Amino acid sequence: MTKTIIRGGSIFDPHTMDMRPNETLVIENGLISADSDTSSADVVVDADGQFLMPGFIDAHVHFRLATLNFSRLSQWTEVQFGIAMAQLSEETLARGFTTVRDLGGDVVGLKRAITTGMARGPDIVQANLMISQTGGHGDVESGILAVPDCACQMRHSAFGIVADGPDAVRKAARHVLRAGADFIKIHVSGGVATPMDPLDCTQYTVAEVQAAVQEATNRKTYVAAHAYTPEAIQMAVNNGVKCIEHGNLLDAETVKVMVQHDAWLVPTLVTFKAMASEGKRLGLPERNLVKNKAVLASGLESLALADKAGVKMGWGTDLIGETQSMQRHEFAIRAEIQSAESILHAMYIMNPIILKRPDSIGRLAPGMNGDVVITPINALQNIAALADDKAITQVIKRGVPVHAA
Repeated sequence: MTKTIIRGGSIFDPHTMDMRPNETLVIENGLISADSDTSSADVVVDADGQFLMPGFIDAHVHFRLATLNFSRLSQWTEVQFGIAMAQLSEETLARGFTTVRDLGGDVVGLKRAITTGMARGPDIVQANLMISQTGGHGDVESGILAVPDCACQMRHSAFGIVADGPDAVRKAARHVLRAGADFIKIHVSGGVATPMDPLDCTQYTVAEVQAAVQEATNRKTYVAAHAYTPEAIQMAVNNGVKCIEHGNLLDAETVKVMVQHDAWLVPTLVTFKAMASEGKRLGLPERNLVKNKAVLASGLESLALADKAGVKMGWGTDLIGETQSMQRHEFAIRAEIQSAESILHAMYIMNPIILKRPDSIGRLAPGMNGDVVITPINALQNIAALADDKAITQVIKRGVPVHAA
């Protein structure tokens, strides 16, 4: 039995967009309690004059992509991966992110380590291995490989599964779901981090996308798709994909299609800024930097289009390796286009829905997880300031203080 009391702070409620001043928050056994008895506690935190926010939620991370130097990444052993991923996980929690959605890569061991106390980090909702076509954004192998004997054969790495044809995609989807995936991640357009696939190419066919969607539907979950171009996004959404990741090149017609199908969008603008500023220093190849420039330039325009059209948006970052330290900068970037209320709605209302945890995260109310960020910043008045290095005073996960400035 553990009881934590946080006294004196103003509690932010994302459902009303209010700050309730001079409140006391009680957390018992990891959950927020309705109990008003504050006479005794195992932990007492003084938050006088500060603001209590629900733990931050990032709907697009990649712990398996633990360095931006992909050449080095390809040579790591599982021990090196484990050490690097555990460090990234702990740093993520210290930045205030108590729950994240991992969009591809084997993080089963990391989840177990966090659950058992071997490592510290956020709760992870995960796609397991991402699914891609040969030569697609998730195909990390190079050279000419042996042609498989049948379409149902697959190739896989610690990052993804390469599967061609509806039968192979169906089999790949079943594999990741068997491995514990909470949803399915596919790629339907080119990407920045892989060197050989052009950004404007469409990947996967209608039949392949439908196979993944059917398997997700059978398991009462959904498909998320990496996509930049209008053609790829519309093809995916028209065939049942629920969530579009990035969407940097979408246009007015595409946002209409997304609204019509009630599809979600998770913009990840900070990663393109990070690769532009840090990529060359950290070993990102020149051809990747050229592709990054194209999506960086259009990111804010796409965000504005989606915001104006009423597309349901989450909050994510997609930062890789060393650049994950820039995670909270997404607040400041989106503040160039969106209001504080819209950004906070994305993180605290939409993200719990996207992560399929609306009853446990995103609000400081009885029965919810006792995940709290304490900050001197009133996010409704100056949300961009959450990007500052000293924006967070303390992070509490399940009622246990895990980081203090």
